[in-house]
Amino acid sequence: MTSPSAPVATTGYPWPIETTQLANGLRVVVSEDRTAPVVCVNLWYDVGSRHEPPGQTGFAHLFEHLMFEGSQHVKKTEHMKLVQGNGGSLNATTNPDRTNYFETMPSEHLELALWLEADRMGGLVPALTQETLDNQREVVKNERRQRYENVPYGDAWLRLLPLLYPEGHPYHHSTIGSMEDLNGAALDTFKAFHAQYYAPNNAVLTVVGDTTPAEVFALAEKYFGAIATVPDIPAAPDGTLPGPAEEAVREEVTAKVPAARIYLSHRTYPFGTAGYDAITVLSTVLGSGRGSRLYQRLADGARIAQPDYIGAYGVDLAHAPAPLIITATAKDGVDLATLEAGLVEVVQSLIDEPVTADELNRAKALLTTAWWRGVSTAYGRADLLGRYATQFGDPATAADRLPKWLAVTADDVTEAARHVLRPESRVTLTYVPGEPS
Repeated sequence: MTSPSAPVATTGYPWPIETTQLANGLRVVVSEDRTAPVVCVNLWYDVGSRHEPPGQTGFAHLFEHLMFEGSQHVKKTEHMKLVQGNGGSLNATTNPDRTNYFETMPSEHLELALWLEADRMGGLVPALTQETLDNQREVVKNERRQRYENVPYGDAWLRLLPLLYPEGHPYHHSTIGSMEDLNGAALDTFKAFHAQYYAPNNAVLTVVGDTTPAEVFALAEKYFGAIATVPDIPAAPDGTLPGPAEEAVREEVTAKVPAARIYLSHRTYPFGTAGYDAITVLSTVLGSGRGSRLYQRLADGARIAQPDYIGAYGVDLAHAPAPLIITATAKDGVDLATLEAGLVEVVQSLIDEPVTADELNRAKALLTTAWWRGVSTAYGRADLLGRYATQFGDPATAADRLPKWLAVTADDVTEAARHVLRPESRVTLTYVPGEPS
């Protein structure tokens, strides 16, 4: 092994950042902030549903659950007890691009948090049993029922992804995965998946808060340094697409829903690109809050959409054109055709009617508030820095996002709308009340 790289100080971000890399490949990012006696430990693994090979869908999300079920030196449920019993909070999330695990702790328990994360990185497989696996499979099945299958409109995301992305594309399936894949895989298959991806050279450890870079680097070496590098981690399938879809598709669902609802969706640009920055501003103009075009024209104006169930948002995926989702729910007495015609008209207005100065300023004010709210906590900063280190190679580039949003012009929004919001590239998903066929 080579020796760890020398720490590097980074500028251009509102808080100091220092980074290093251990000999086993683990990247470590530290941002010192002494304003409160807390630290957040956030570990990003470069593995999500886009990495799952055929027959192994849902594996990354299942490991989000399994990683709390005990490791080599931590008994089942002890991870949570140790964190919460020492005044901390914790959680984990999975999306198509990555999985992250995090704890916010009183700063005197930083060492405990790092030891816990290191033990499940290097010691989960020896502790994984058939009983634990079977138990968590059932937990995921219940999650699917509660979040997707037994909730009105809950399966919209499961339906939109295969309509937006072709078969074989890494974003074609959702993180919840296939129950057939989860049920059919043997214990050794799950162990092999973990051993392949949950490795120091496939992770970024970020610590933000009441500590010093020197302290974190020393503890990272102490607890993570002996975990072996995994050679030849397979890359995710290529998500490159030639551009927007060339043929519109639609799916109509009759379900036990309280009112008709429409989702319009388009593939846009990858998160982190100039095109996606324009889409971020566009979606804010179109569908964020009472001042948005959707609200003003369909809820306040035509009064055909429910004001609480109308909006537009991008899904911030970084490794292929990310989706823009536009949705509205009909008011009582409004039929689906009327709602869809109104929604399509407002979307088309972004091409035909340039964004006004007031709309642009309002969108940028909302985005500024959201960005500062996101970095107002140790967790928010740790997650942001972990993301940019993992996806773009440099945590300090997180500082570029807000200025790039603020630099978007009305012409940029119009150009993005003309490129992305073409009728021939649209995915339309509709729900109407009734008995499922």
